[in-house]
Amino acid sequence: MNDPVNRTMLLVDIEKFSDRDDVEQAFLRRMLYDVVDRTMERAGIDETLRLRADQGDSVMEFIDPNVPVPQVLRSVISELPAQLKAVNRMASRGAQMRLRTVVANGFIALDERGIWVGGDLNHACRLLDADLLRAALRERPGDVALCVSQSVWTGIVRHHHLGIPAEEFHEVTLASKNGPLPAWLLGPVPASGQAAPSLGAAGPAPTPVPDASGERPGPAGGTEAGPSGGGSASTSTSAPAAGPAPAAAPAPAAPPPAGIHFTGGAPAFGGSLVMGNQHGVSGGRVDGDVVMGSVGGPPRPGRASDGHPPADATPDQDAPSPDDRQPPATGEAGPR
Repeated sequence: MNDPVNRTMLLVDIEKFSDRDDVEQAFLRRMLYDVVDRTMERAGIDETLRLRADQGDSVMEFIDPNVPVPQVLRSVISELPAQLKAVNRMASRGAQMRLRTVVANGFIALDERGIWVGGDLNHACRLLDADLLRAALRERPGDVALCVSQSVWTGIVRHHHLGIPAEEFHEVTLASKNGPLPAWLLGPVPASGQAAPSLGAAGPAPTPVPDASGERPGPAGGTEAGPSGGGSASTSTSAPAAGPAPAAAPAPAAPPPAGIHFTGGAPAFGGSLVMGNQHGVSGGRVDGDVVMGSVGGPPRPGRASDGHPPADATPDQDAPSPDDRQPPATGEAGPR
């Protein structure tokens, strides 16, 4: 086996190639070669700068490292779909094709039988064969689906080179027989595609959710008390049951807003007492003690049950003088 060499790898595969008959397959292979050749030529990548490996329904191009990777990516993003569209327009419905593509880089070597081998090449082939990439091509209206390796994303795509829309690439995890593979997909992630779960170290265990009784599953299938204190915890040693938590002191009530609030009891109006059924006072000015409604409630200190001072009582300081007891003006209502 020869020493490994570093190459940019372009892999292109025909969708549903095995569903065609022999005549259609032969025609599709010629079309695939023509599309790839014209794409490379339009990108300025001469035949002397690339090696080709035929895989039947797919073709692999190993491009010289002197060719900038952004140049290869731009040709795959823009020129390859244009060339494929031109060919499909001239072909019958049964002879049209759609392509899955992968751009990766790494080391490859040529063995004694003239076959290219290498771990980086195996990685690129698994990206090309991933179910998520197949679903992406199946669910989008275009005829090309592109996926790039993690190294190509890190070294090239994320730096926003001219003609490479980094914002349109989405990080995905592709499932393979050797475990999940990180990659970056151009365009929306397919709804039917399933990203492979990470096989790394397990994350934190999910917090048990209490049920309606306040219990949550214990570590051995039992139950343990939830936040409400319900249920019973299964333990290997007996411990004294904790007493009920002391009730929290009620928060001080906010002072009521300004105004008159009838919430029970005898409301006071500037020192006067209102007892019994209230019917209100309309208009005019009322001086002195005001008793509204029927009399019969508890007497005010120093007053008889009818609201007036007893005969032997000392006059109150707040008792109105004879001069102040004027009859209400015409049209004004007095106490009723």
